[in-house]
Amino acid sequence: MSTFTPTASPSPTPTGTPSPTATPIPLVYVFPVQPAARAVFKQGGHGYGATDIFAWKGTQYVAVTSGIVDFVCAEDLWDPETDDPATRGGLMVAIIGDDGVRYYGSHLSEIAEGITPGVRVEAGQLLGLVGNTGNARTTDPHVHFGISHPTYPEDWRTRRGEVDPFPYLQAWALGYAVTPILPTPTSSPNSGERQLPTSRIGKGVRW
Repeated sequence: MSTFTPTASPSPTPTGTPSPTATPIPLVYVFPVQPAARAVFKQGGHGYGATDIFAWKGTQYVAVTSGIVDFVCAEDLWDPETDDPATRGGLMVAIIGDDGVRYYGSHLSEIAEGITPGVRVEAGQLLGLVGNTGNARTTDPHVHFGISHPTYPEDWRTRRGEVDPFPYLQAWALGYAVTPILPTPTSSPNSGERQLPTSRIGKGVRW
């Protein structure tokens, strides 16, 4: 008589455990002068991409988005006799945002404590106070606000602005998280100057 010998069932072949995927953290943007209701700005006024944001002297100038402080000038070095373009901004701060964009504000009356190159800042963090330093000494207090690609800190021509900030300032004032588009190396420096298409507004959207 034959006997039945049971055999072990084959073990299931592991298919691998799916690795968790990181969820992108949405970018946050705020209007650079706070409270925004105290600010006045309009399009134009420069022969390049920049906007002057007028507000009472001492109004807060804050980080538009989170990033790293790239450049600080805490002393008004502008001399009207020589009119060096690199010092026309007086007291200045530039940050490189987590979005890879450089944000620059100048003519400040004061730099906030602890704001030095290499320091990380969060969206809305105080960078300085609105003023009229540099070649704005005889004008109403304001922040000269520029958007550009990252470059070396002494590159004042790029730092002052490559892209028209006006439509982005409008969006941020309304609470929309719109990421600026920078010109490509082969495009015109003002290629980013476009009206804000409301159908493309969204959290962290590029347009």
